Amino acid sequence: MEYIIRNGTVFDPLNKVNGEKMDICVKDGKIVESVSKNALEIDANNKVVMAGGVDSHSHIAGAKVNTGRTLRPEDSKKDLFSKEGLRQGSGFSIPSTFKTGYQYSGMGYTTVIEAAMPPLVARHTHEEFMDLPQIDKAAMPLFGNSWMVLEYLKNGDLSMCAAYVAWLLRVTKGFAIKIVNPGGTEAWGWGKNVHGLDDEVPYFGITPREIVTGLTKVNEMLGLPHSVHVHPNNLGHPGNWETTIDTMDCVKDIKAKPKFGDRDTVYYNTHLQFHSYGGTSWKDCVSKGVETADYVNKHKHVMIDVGQVTLDETTTMTADGPMEYDLHMTNGLKWANCDVELETGSGVVPFIYSPKGPVYSLQWAIGLDIFLYTNPEKLILTTDHPNAGPFIRYPRVIAWLLSKEYRDDWIQNRVHRWAAEKSHITETDREYSMYDIAQITRANSSKVLGLSGDRGHLGVGAKADISIYDIDPEEKSGKKIEKAFLEAAYVLKNGDVVVKNGNVVKEVYGDTIFVNAEINESLEAELLKDLNMKFKKLYSVNMENYPVQDAYANSWMPINIDATEIQ
Repeated sequence: MEYIIRNGTVFDPLNKVNGEKMDICVKDGKIVESVSKNALEIDANNKVVMAGGVDSHSHIAGAKVNTGRTLRPEDSKKDLFSKEGLRQGSGFSIPSTFKTGYQYSGMGYTTVIEAAMPPLVARHTHEEFMDLPQIDKAAMPLFGNSWMVLEYLKNGDLSMCAAYVAWLLRVTKGFAIKIVNPGGTEAWGWGKNVHGLDDEVPYFGITPREIVTGLTKVNEMLGLPHSVHVHPNNLGHPGNWETTIDTMDCVKDIKAKPKFGDRDTVYYNTHLQFHSYGGTSWKDCVSKGVETADYVNKHKHVMIDVGQVTLDETTTMTADGPMEYDLHMTNGLKWANCDVELETGSGVVPFIYSPKGPVYSLQWAIGLDIFLYTNPEKLILTTDHPNAGPFIRYPRVIAWLLSKEYRDDWIQNRVHRWAAEKSHITETDREYSMYDIAQITRANSSKVLGLSGDRGHLGVGAKADISIYDIDPEEKSGKKIEKAFLEAAYVLKNGDVVVKNGNVVKEVYGDTIFVNAEINESLEAELLKDLNMKFKKLYSVNMENYPVQDAYANSWMPINIDATEIQ
């Protein structure tokens, strides 16, 4: 199929295109220089054209997501979805699998990363991926509390740790190294936690600092597409901003050496809003978003996503088990907790971010501090879906950024006074441009993931993942901005028109992306000998039953990495 998208106002930061009137040509699922006279025409006059959105951190599939659905039947009664020719679905903060794909697609997103996959239950994640239409997806296995990782790093054996990471990515069909509360989730298995970079993990004699630096070195030894993806210690606790900056700083001298993609960062700090709290308690808590933003602006090795609070009722879920217990003790709502043997753990708690609540309003303002004071080349728009709010609120976040008038209306009329008093959002008149929006929703995420070779931009040869929005680039009406980005005028996925006027008109299934890292045969033999012993002694499953088989995807997209030089 051939298309020509005519006269669109194009925003493509990876190719330095800022609001130019251009035609985009599509043939056989790719963006090309020209098409034949038989190409179908899409009129994009007075419309904004961007690459398909790339969400680098969301929780859309797997064990904890399904636990959340089970724990919260009341959420499943909300926001019913029913369109002729499509699968029905429901759920506001934890939508069903099909509804998740349809809603992302309706907003113009075409690639989404599941940010926390317990390796032992990887099949569950991939089974749900098979039911997620419209988008390409990938999953990040959890490494920061793995007994194998802790042991190899404690012993200073980076080669064996690298071999284990490569093996685990391959057998779980995983994409990147994810670290959550390094050492703290393992401590939670014993009813404990760690609270700083230099606290020892119980029974392992290793610190969070050693875990983060060790896995960052391993990431660059292997040359993985994405940098280490880190949820630091002390999430959600007043005063945690110092731990956050210390964690970023401890890897600043490690150099990026990707073997696939062109990222130049080694450290990705996710949901920075939850890690930018000053004070000693909720009574004296203040925003430190400007301070963390200042660090990010000054250091090339860091990329962050925000985790913007959207002031909704939602469902929190994370592999940071002790933090979820703290939330449960704070709000008294129901709580689910799980330990995944030898690897990780998780918790799930409903949460209500009331706009009239002082703390919740401050959290909202902290996220906006980070957006407004960070260089747009250094951050990515997320809500840590569903933790700070559901992904369908991305259009509202975009409206807050593009329109100071809309933002001020919330500050003056909708949120508690703490938002203005304890943050810096009223001290700047800054408004994002449409180019900035393309940067924080497409360009930055595709680059830091190592996927900018074929997505996140509109250059010739890229996948024809394209979003068209019926909005003037200079529009300042928050409601108009929100509607336009919630209901894309057109979305193309691999060159097919899949959305018109916000409605899915064609159901398609994207790729599941994973890293296939090859290591030295003798090193792998040594690793497998060690793992065989550990599986027999410690795991409740046989090693032969651990890998994810090829049948667990509609189509695989492997990223092949040659790391055979590691000895």
